[in-house]
Amino acid sequence: MKTFEEKWTAWLDGDLSEQERREFEASLPDKGAAEDEKREARKLGNLLREQLRHQSMNNADFFNHQLQQRIARESAPAFGSKPHSQSTRWTIPRLIWSGAAAMALFLVCAVFVLREKNPTDQSTYTTQLLKARVDPVVSPNATISMFKSKEDKVTVLWVDGLQSLPSEFAAK
Repeated sequence: MKTFEEKWTAWLDGDLSEQERREFEASLPDKGAAEDEKREARKLGNLLREQLRHQSMNNADFFNHQLQQRIARESAPAFGSKPHSQSTRWTIPRLIWSGAAAMALFLVCAVFVLREKNPTDQSTYTTQLLKARVDPVVSPNATISMFKSKEDKVTVLWVDGLQSLPSEFAAK
């Protein structure tokens, strides 16, 4: 059994038998609007047939056309082979290889640039306090306490009650 669209197309083209045409026209809700649409479709078809005719080719154009088609067939890639032009899109394999290369570059930088120095080397941030004493005249209640931690490689100097820093304190 044909669908409504198939019957509609056959009705527009005039391909329905007399009995099918009568049954189809009886099933239309608005036959006048359908007839108007049928006339418009025929006018459009006639206009397209007039405007889209094939141009006839003379012998030289026909020969050139055949040569161009033959060249296109012979230069086309074989079935299943990849085309010769490179794609500019980022495909999944390209993304994977780029990510792997970026990770490798990061690891090389991390190993060579950020590697830990020998623990016996003295840090460039350490200082040595010279003449660590407090003048009782300037700050009579000042006290100095030093705390060292070998595990964390930290020395803390705690100065309590100091009003001003004496000139004897020097760091090198």
